[in-house]
Amino acid sequence: MKMRFIHFAIIVISIIFPMKSYSQDAPLTLEDLIPGGKYYYKYQPQMPYNMAWLGDTPMYVKGAGRDKMMAAPMNGEQKEKLFLEIKDFLANLPLEEDEKPGNFRSVIFSEQGKDEALVIGRSKLYLYNFTTKEITASYSDSYFNMANLELNSATRQIAYTRENNLYIQDGNGAETAVTAETDKGIVSGQSVHRNEFGINKGIFWSPQGNLLAFYRMDETMVTDYPLVDVSARVAKLKDIKYPMAGMKSHHVTVGVFDPATGETIFLKTGTPKEKYLTNIAWSPDEKTVYIAELNRGQDTCILKSYNAATGKLQATLFTETHPKYVQPENPVLFLKNDPSKFLWQSRRDGYNHLYMYDTTGKLLKQVTSGKWEVLSVVGFDEKGESLIYISAEHSPIEKHIYKVNLKSGERTRLSKEEGVHHAKLSASGKYIYDIYSSQYNPGKVAITNVKTNETHIFHSAKDPYKNVKLPEITTGKLKAWSSADSDLYYRLVKPAGFDLSKKYPVIVYVYGGPHSQLVDNSWMAQSRGWEIYMAQKGYLVFVMDNRGTSNRGFDFENVTHRNLGVVESMDQMEGIKYLKSLPYVDAGRIGVHGWSFGGFMTLNLMLRFPDTFKVGVAGGPVTDWKYYEVMYGERYMDSPQENPEGYKETNMVARAGDLKGRLLLIHGDEDPTVVMQHTLQFVNSAIEKGTHPDLFIYPGQEHNMRGRSRVHLYEHITRYFDDFLK
Repeated sequence: MKMRFIHFAIIVISIIFPMKSYSQDAPLTLEDLIPGGKYYYKYQPQMPYNMAWLGDTPMYVKGAGRDKMMAAPMNGEQKEKLFLEIKDFLANLPLEEDEKPGNFRSVIFSEQGKDEALVIGRSKLYLYNFTTKEITASYSDSYFNMANLELNSATRQIAYTRENNLYIQDGNGAETAVTAETDKGIVSGQSVHRNEFGINKGIFWSPQGNLLAFYRMDETMVTDYPLVDVSARVAKLKDIKYPMAGMKSHHVTVGVFDPATGETIFLKTGTPKEKYLTNIAWSPDEKTVYIAELNRGQDTCILKSYNAATGKLQATLFTETHPKYVQPENPVLFLKNDPSKFLWQSRRDGYNHLYMYDTTGKLLKQVTSGKWEVLSVVGFDEKGESLIYISAEHSPIEKHIYKVNLKSGERTRLSKEEGVHHAKLSASGKYIYDIYSSQYNPGKVAITNVKTNETHIFHSAKDPYKNVKLPEITTGKLKAWSSADSDLYYRLVKPAGFDLSKKYPVIVYVYGGPHSQLVDNSWMAQSRGWEIYMAQKGYLVFVMDNRGTSNRGFDFENVTHRNLGVVESMDQMEGIKYLKSLPYVDAGRIGVHGWSFGGFMTLNLMLRFPDTFKVGVAGGPVTDWKYYEVMYGERYMDSPQENPEGYKETNMVARAGDLKGRLLLIHGDEDPTVVMQHTLQFVNSAIEKGTHPDLFIYPGQEHNMRGRSRVHLYEHITRYFDDFLK
């Protein structure tokens, strides 16, 4: 059986944060509120670290150096217990001198609650069994020379990648090369299709671990895109493969490697080669591989099964189509106690729901239904009679845990309090961790008995701002532009010491793109540290999720298809209309800031409504969708050849001459996601059209600024608004 792992305990470095005390009225700084800041973690709710299950025992790590493994209480009568101290555990391992505790990097435990852990040393990996207290396998080479590592717990083999090739090792450290590609344009064992369609890995052990499926991606036909590393004495070229909308894309195949024979067969997925092979899944008997195949236009999804021994197409189970797009993100899930049936997630009725099929492709039933989304699947209960999942049934801005009886369809809510809930299921399916927060609850962890629905809370986080006077955060909803059926949820952060008689400047923080939700009923309504900081400085900060964002149904999301930024901007202007109706808003001082798709939205608002927005800061913005990548771009815009009108309407480069207010563009010069060409083309157009945006570049940074650069970034953004809006 495949076993995925999580980092459970970091044992080498203990980080001691400098202490800093505040009086109740002292303002917080960017060092307190921005990731990378000196005191950032002090102002985060303190929750149990890396919660996991060892069998049906709930485990987590605590301690200043995260050096104590604790067993959480299973009911309200018990107390937490010290399971072991990491240093003692490592010191007692019979390891070589260069692998003594001081040289260890981490211990990685199973997400599935197995009794084994990978111990990561300086030059080796070890598999340790907690029950027998023995090292059961040893792997040569450094963990840091391996990527995409997957453990086969049944055979104790590991699969991993090094550069562009795939390898396995047995429990004695003997390495076998699964692939031997010499062309760097061909990669195996890595995630493909730029991590779209829910793809986050490229290695798939079969259920009993006898076979290994993997992605092979041929990018040799994709244009090289130049990034430049300017840190070298003579700047170095760093080519990446970046297929832009309408251009040649890569070809993907799926291999099946048999460790017993050393042979690989490739599934005969046929032509055209430019298509998307997504959501790989194994049948329980390891004889079949299931793949959801999409055409490049992404309007047709076909679920197919392939013979794992021959690679031949075994069956075409069903086809889903939509005139806009289909986006499968979850593989088939076989029932725990019936390998002839599986569950499939689909938005065919307008909302993401669960459907039960048999292996011939016959639809047996729709398991869930309603005008709400199933957001994720947690797993099966002990007997396999019910499925535990998370949905937005209770509210679009909350996530709750439910179980549904697969026979009767009866649903039971397992989460008890309001808020945004996440769950981890124990190995047997008897219990779940329920990890949640709400606007006024910084965080709690509960353990729930899945069968009886009895719950006890074993951890409640303290408010990290208890000694700080915070700005007020209010939430509400507005009607979408031209749609009385669509509610748009917002939050408004009011300035510290708010005075109803004063007029305040407003900053609209925006993202607005697919796969996002910035406003919900989690801690502080999901307010970001920079919003708190700006409110302390006397700004109103307004955030709203327009149509095109997630968790609200397919029609709510796909209304933006082929014209990204248009409906979203009109929805955001409904928020502006609301702000202007408030007596304390200064309508002459409205600014906007966003990053990535939010940078694109910042440009849309600044250029479509130049008389409304006085100042804007656009970070890593898309400025012309023809410069963006194939998978995402063609899903939401189709290709430039198919949709020339849409690409023209959404082209911010062509609108650079409409700029009236002050605009700051920010970009990382090695951005592989939204390449810097977007910003440079906009600047070039502004020069030609006689407008004057400002520009700031972060050398060596990619799409998001990290570490101290992130603190500097928000200092720079803040200075811009202080200079031109306040």
